[in-house]
Amino acid sequence: MAKKTAVGTATRAAAKPAGGARARAKAAAHETLIVEVRDAVALIALARPDVHNAFNETLIAEMTRVLTALDADDSVRAVVLLGHGRSFCVGADLNWMKKMAGHSRDENLADATALAAMLRTLARMRKPTIARVHGAAVGGGVGLAACCDIAIAAHDATFSLSEVKLGLVPATISPYVIAAIGARQAGRYFLTAERFSAAEAFRIGLVHDIVPADELDGRINEILGPLLVAGPKAQAAAKDLIRAVAHRPIDDRVIADTAERIAAIRSSAEGREGVAAFLEKRHAAWVPAALRQE
Repeated sequence: MAKKTAVGTATRAAAKPAGGARARAKAAAHETLIVEVRDAVALIALARPDVHNAFNETLIAEMTRVLTALDADDSVRAVVLLGHGRSFCVGADLNWMKKMAGHSRDENLADATALAAMLRTLARMRKPTIARVHGAAVGGGVGLAACCDIAIAAHDATFSLSEVKLGLVPATISPYVIAAIGARQAGRYFLTAERFSAAEAFRIGLVHDIVPADELDGRINEILGPLLVAGPKAQAAAKDLIRAVAHRPIDDRVIADTAERIAAIRSSAEGREGVAAFLEKRHAAWVPAALRQE
């Protein structure tokens, strides 16, 4: 099924601006992003290659708006986050940070709150998200990867939580990075700011898979195939389930909550359609048309 998604060609936009007749734009023109949809998959490309896709206030605001719009668009079934140029994302733009250093505490708080809201919007999307990591992922770039449900990296990708080198801390990204790698690994990489390899990122749980750079699109495409044939409401419910159950004791409240969840989804329209489609050996109604011929 993965062969029929368009991501194998669309994610090559990491090397050049996305476009072409098959692309369908989902938002107005942006200063810092290129957004397109191919076969129900939205691609959000960070498009500041001259500064290795570093954050500034414009990128943060545009990302928040785009993520919110895509999450509300039922025709979009999955989101892939990628970067143009040589890097995925190197975190905060140093010129932006220099400007903010001269602002008041209240102005810095408002700015940091906007960044935290963008990260939360990405982490709480109802639909599956994939980070396509190549080149350097530094600071907030690591945070973006951790916010996504799935992260796939090229073998030669590098990672760093570099904030302490600048006398700062990885504050807004910390809930997502710690959830991915655990407090013990965070204790090392938050404090040393050392650079680590894709192999190490895989070992500590930051990324799910590592592949040669020329196989990155293909691997993501393989993952998108199963994502596109699963029930979209079930996927949203599964994401909420993980947040509700993770790190909680298995007590009567959790047991009751999980029972309520499966009872509700079994009796839902999507749950009934999924079971019926399986028993009748047909595609469920939510499967994109491009995949129904298989």
